[in-house]
Amino acid sequence: MTDVPTRLPYTDLASIYDRVYAWKDYRREARSVDRLIRRFGPKGARTLLDVACGTGSHLRFLASRYTSTGLDASAPMLRVARGRVPSAKFVLGRMPRFDLGVRFDAITCLFSAIGYVRTPRALRATLRTFARHLVPEGVVIIEPWLTPAMWHPGSVHLSTVSSETVPIARMNDSRTVRGRSVLEMHYLVPIRGAIRHWTERHDLGLFSPAEMIRAFRDAGFEVRRIPSGFYGPGHTDRGLYMGRLRPENRARLGPRPRGRRGSSARPRRGKGGH
Repeated sequence: MTDVPTRLPYTDLASIYDRVYAWKDYRREARSVDRLIRRFGPKGARTLLDVACGTGSHLRFLASRYTSTGLDASAPMLRVARGRVPSAKFVLGRMPRFDLGVRFDAITCLFSAIGYVRTPRALRATLRTFARHLVPEGVVIIEPWLTPAMWHPGSVHLSTVSSETVPIARMNDSRTVRGRSVLEMHYLVPIRGAIRHWTERHDLGLFSPAEMIRAFRDAGFEVRRIPSGFYGPGHTDRGLYMGRLRPENRARLGPRPRGRRGSSARPRRGKGGH
């Protein structure tokens, strides 16, 4: 395996990402997000930011209901997203510190992407950045990565995607490094008559429910944990976190992004990388 190239996460993967995760019911998840925003968000919510939006699969179903923006650290993933959801804006940027010059009614960060901030300090910075990009009483919905108690290093997993044209195999190991979960993903994909093999290293922080809740509260949110997540009891125990920005805590978070609610100002581009 020493000669196998290691790629930045989601670089080469972008072209096959949606096949690897074809099992996800993005439509159902988007409906759940919409219900939470309508129930707990500001009245008449109409603007949405999807952080770590990937290939835009959630925005595909949300852009018809909200004026939508997607932010991601991977330029190749954003290229796919722009083709999928031409009505949305997309910007390259990192989670902990971005400045789009716009405030939103709702922010989402789904499919465990929050784990890529890696440390509790970066988690707190990320939630404060989210808060600065929300209108008063705006909501943020986060689908977390594994907790320390749920993480079991030392296991090896194999998944395959059956296809007559482009079958895909992925195998990964799992280990703990500096208290974080590290997954070494090996991909085998046939391309132009040859089998291509590359690896990606995914390094994600393991945040306990208490750390998640503290980060929300530190950023001025009322927070609730929804244990059953998108699919109900028994399907997943990662759940969801939903925060509602308390208006009285808005001022202490520092300068607001430039622009007004619903502004059409062009988002500033940032460097890639989570």
